[in-house]
Amino acid sequence: RWLFNQAVCTLYAFCGVLFGLCSLTSLTVLSTVCCLKVCYPAYVLLLCVWAYALIFATAPLAEWGSYGPEPYGTACCITWKASSREATLYILALFIFCYLLPCFLILVSYSLILWTVRVSRRAIRQH
Repeated sequence: RWLFNQAVCTLYAFCGVLFGLCSLTSLTVLSTVCCLKVCYPAYVLLLCVWAYALIFATAPLAEWGSYGPEPYGTACCITWKASSREATLYILALFIFCYLLPCFLILVSYSLILWTVRVSRRAIRQH
């Protein structure tokens, strides 16, 4: 069972969500930066990664979603069993903006990198 109080549970869950989202968002930004460096000259700030993750991680602290014990009670995370419309919308937003969108951007970025490298290789072979 969870050994600490609800405040520690919320802090633990908040940190787990924040760092998890920062990890996935960092991978998304890194793939996008690689794509931009290979395909287009541009810069992306890592501060955006933390701001993006912080928005979704603090949402349950602002009563949009919630943190609580996991089903086995040994750790805390997002309360996935939505008890309200707002909690359902938070989980849906989290799924779309923190999973689907990053995965899509990673796939598109690396596809564009592979396409650019392939086109460059053909151009070099022709010369």
